[in-house]
Amino acid sequence: GKKVLYVSGEESLRQVKMRAERLGIKSPNLFVQSETSLEAIIKNIFELKPFAVVIDSIQTMYITELQSAPGTISQVRESSGKLISLAKQTGIPIFLVGHVTKEGAIAGPRVLEHMVDTVLYFEGDRGHPYRILRAVKNRFGSTNEIGVFEMKDTGLKEIKSPSELFLAERPLNASGSVVVACIEGSRPILIELQALVSATNFGVPRRTSLGVDYNRVSLLLAVLEKRAELNFMSQDIFVNVVGGIKIEEPAADLGIIMALASSFRNQPVDSRMTIFGEVGLAGEVRAINQAEIRIREAAKMGFSRCLMPKNNINRLSINTNMELIGVNSIEKALELL
Repeated sequence: GKKVLYVSGEESLRQVKMRAERLGIKSPNLFVQSETSLEAIIKNIFELKPFAVVIDSIQTMYITELQSAPGTISQVRESSGKLISLAKQTGIPIFLVGHVTKEGAIAGPRVLEHMVDTVLYFEGDRGHPYRILRAVKNRFGSTNEIGVFEMKDTGLKEIKSPSELFLAERPLNASGSVVVACIEGSRPILIELQALVSATNFGVPRRTSLGVDYNRVSLLLAVLEKRAELNFMSQDIFVNVVGGIKIEEPAADLGIIMALASSFRNQPVDSRMTIFGEVGLAGEVRAINQAEIRIREAAKMGFSRCLMPKNNINRLSINTNMELIGVNSIEKALELL
């Protein structure tokens, strides 16, 4: 029941109204202003005294006394500075929506990230409905928290159990398909990872990786060739993380290894098994952090087996009915295929 001011610098009031009607938003406490002049916006904030303000976007705002165009470094820096001063003066939280570059970084001066108290990134693949809200800076709390949402016609809907959603359409007993136990922020999430290895029709084999780092996949392929004597020289290789999610932690290494070997040999991995562990260049499987919460999440989702680093099993302090399979090398792990 508190007043919120939404300032749109890119859309007219009519456009915002159409969007609100589509999303089913009807609130007498939501005030909308279509404006790019920062002076007019600040004046309205003082008159309205809202509980919170959303500026969409900071790159469209301008200060009249500056000669440069909106979106330039000087305009973004000075506009942000005035809004931050206003927030500190009045105690009103102000959310600045910013554009991002093709590389995914905030467009404009880098100083913008240093000026604000919190930086949140909204991540997701355009071809999938899932989005992750991730904090990369937070002066008021931990950056190890994420929010997982699904984009629907009526707006964003929070996903209470991301693991259940990402595994809903997983094929059973399919070669090259594994479930890896990952940590996103502080939340354990089970994600399906798929690999496809097939004979190439070209002189140079194709290598494609979606959702996992290409260089990491290349490294693990080299480890498999050297330590497990699997020959990928004449094979096209495709690796994909289902759902458009990106996996950045090395705990997915063992899952990638198992998916590649499973597809290469055309032998499925046990569908009741989840996998995690870091793999070194010598083919060793190294212990990773937060093993216990990964195991709990897997047990909650109905998995009965877990392939993991042997050193992690020695450190566990939880009781579980899951069969924990500890390995210290990829050779031992591949014996399960």
